[in-house]
Amino acid sequence: MPHIALPDFFTLRTVSWANDSVRMIDQTALPGRLSYLNLTRPEEVARAIRTMVVRGAPAIGVAAAMGLALAVTHSKQNDFRSLLKEIDSSAALLRSTRPTAVNLFWGIDRILKVARASGSVAKAKEAVRAEAKRMEEEDVAVNKRLGRAGAALISDGDTVLTQCNAGALATVGYGTALGVIRAAVEQGKLVKVLVPETRPALQGSRLTAFELVSDGIDCTLISDTAVGHMISLGRVDKVVVGADRITRDGYVFNKIGTYQEAVLAQRHGVPFYPAAPRSTFDLTRTHDQITIEERGADEVVKVRGRRIAPKGVRVANPAFDMTPPELVTAIITDRGLIAAPSEESISQVMS
Repeated sequence: MPHIALPDFFTLRTVSWANDSVRMIDQTALPGRLSYLNLTRPEEVARAIRTMVVRGAPAIGVAAAMGLALAVTHSKQNDFRSLLKEIDSSAALLRSTRPTAVNLFWGIDRILKVARASGSVAKAKEAVRAEAKRMEEEDVAVNKRLGRAGAALISDGDTVLTQCNAGALATVGYGTALGVIRAAVEQGKLVKVLVPETRPALQGSRLTAFELVSDGIDCTLISDTAVGHMISLGRVDKVVVGADRITRDGYVFNKIGTYQEAVLAQRHGVPFYPAAPRSTFDLTRTHDQITIEERGADEVVKVRGRRIAPKGVRVANPAFDMTPPELVTAIITDRGLIAAPSEESISQVMS
């Protein structure tokens, strides 16, 4: 199939390291305004993660790593042990921001390892800057490998249902679930995308639709409650979603609403594919050891600051849900496909 030249949007970096600062797109301003923040302190990065200025498992993993790199780079400590104590404090702050996405902890641990192995303050500063930039570049390359692996599953003319935003904005660039779609488009395939709005933060309507429209990829926005109807009508050929954590026993933790898509896909014989890089796999824990983040009530009772529910109503706002491996057709990774995911098959590919 012919190669299709992709639009300029693909060159944007959600998170980047430049001039000893972290530059990131403010995703709370989208789709109305594309603006960037320049952050110089780990506290600023922690706040950006907590408030979803930056979100998406790979993106917050790299952002947290860069936040810790800021702590090292801008530290006034002259003693190496004192530096390590200082960065341990910053690491604890960054770890406290969001509990479910494992990439967050992976990114922090990777910078900590480099800093501790450096042996001096000067070497630590040099090493963490290099590592932060390396992680930025690796993320894009990994997502492109993952996209190519997943594109083989997409047929010309397919309509793909996704969930939330697992695109360039959820990563440093290119995306995971949307990376699969982009890679299929690059191969010359005609692909249509169904985009659920993804309440309560509307990452589907605000972010995924923004990416796809910007790229000229055919997409249709639907309400979350229309998902079952669309699948039952035969208007979905594949479901491709991202992931925030995949445990060693094959359970997929992703944005709330993913589990119901998996159940409906199985009911109607539609393949269900999570797409995730190696950094999203948690090979140390099983599904019953994972905390699902509960976010504030305002996200549910308000839409863009306007209250839509009566005062006094109780609110439950789980940010993620858990899809068991028996509902997963295969997991798309940068190391290939994991069909019939289990502890054994995941270990074989990811260890």
